Amino acid sequence: MNSAILDPDVQNYINQNLKTDPTVLILKGVSFTEVSVTEVVEQIEAKSRCEKKLPTWFNQPNIYYPNKLNIEQTSSEATAEYKSRLISGETLIDLTGGFGVDAYYFGKVFKQVTHCELNADLSTIVKYNFEKFKVSNINIIAEDGISFLQNSAANYDWIYVDPSRRHDSKGKVFFLKDCLPNIPEHLDVLWSRSKNILIKTSPLLDISIGLNELENVKTIHIVAVNNEVKELLWVLEHGFSGKVKIKTVNLKNSGSEQFEFFIEDEAQVETIYSEPLTYLYEPNSAIMKSGGFNSLTETFDVKKLHKHSHLYTSEKLILFPGRAFKILKAVPYHKKQIKTLNIQKANLTTRNFPDTVQNIRNLFKIKDGGDDYIFFTTDINNEKIVLVCAKVDSET
Repeated sequence: MNSAILDPDVQNYINQNLKTDPTVLILKGVSFTEVSVTEVVEQIEAKSRCEKKLPTWFNQPNIYYPNKLNIEQTSSEATAEYKSRLISGETLIDLTGGFGVDAYYFGKVFKQVTHCELNADLSTIVKYNFEKFKVSNINIIAEDGISFLQNSAANYDWIYVDPSRRHDSKGKVFFLKDCLPNIPEHLDVLWSRSKNILIKTSPLLDISIGLNELENVKTIHIVAVNNEVKELLWVLEHGFSGKVKIKTVNLKNSGSEQFEFFIEDEAQVETIYSEPLTYLYEPNSAIMKSGGFNSLTETFDVKKLHKHSHLYTSEKLILFPGRAFKILKAVPYHKKQIKTLNIQKANLTTRNFPDTVQNIRNLFKIKDGGDDYIFFTTDINNEKIVLVCAKVDSET
């Protein structure tokens, strides 16, 4: 950590160039004697990524930033604040502290938080920033979290860990055992220090794989921000052996969409199917990740179009966790009929359909955008159909 970066002139330069192309700055160079242009650009690139993701840090003067990769890997404030509402207690240890965003929010609900970070430089940065925030209940440890836990006699109300995928792991499918730290390998250590564990994983982790690798899983939270799944949160309770609950949340500027179900009950739900009615619903991305497609029809007054389409319909407009549309026309997927619709511009979606959006655009010369929303899907009779829709506010 180069403290010269905190010089007022350097900070002023950083703030004035947040929108400037880094390449231009590198070619131009800087006149500072104790700070290189590379260091300045690193601060600019990292801070600019925080404007929306970490506004508390962005708006606090004289914050020191790590490289942009650390910023990309950290939780957003929206997801960190959500995590802080899930658990509470006296003490928590964050085994993979990183830039400290999660620890910062845990510190608002726990009396004492321990932040472990193997990268000593990053640990120093986090300690400095917390001093700027006047945070006094977070203990910064520049050490591997698992090693610290093994060598400590302390117990905690909660253990939090965010394992990262190893660079040498290959393939799209990955396992928790392929991450650092290896949680399945160290579960006994974790249970010896706490009865409650919260694990954050990438949304790329298959839920069934995670369940096979872990034990005592009580709840899995699928967290999306503005309809983009950001993380999976695994709540483990020592000795728990009941049904696993899936909770989905889509955090939006206007509020949040939530839906929950038990994994074991999903296959037992008797789903009702229907031809397209007046309204069409598309579940948000968190629900799509959850696989709770049958349970949706039990919780909401909707019917499915087809077992594999994952689109829903109803006669009356309801509040639904996803996008809602009014069906203007429903026609069979025949080239002549579609051409008679004379659609030149529309937002296209395919669900359980053999062709891609791009091929459909090319075939019917439909530009992207506009007010029309067209779904290409399959109905209960296994017939390919086209639904021409107008977007509506499902909260109406």
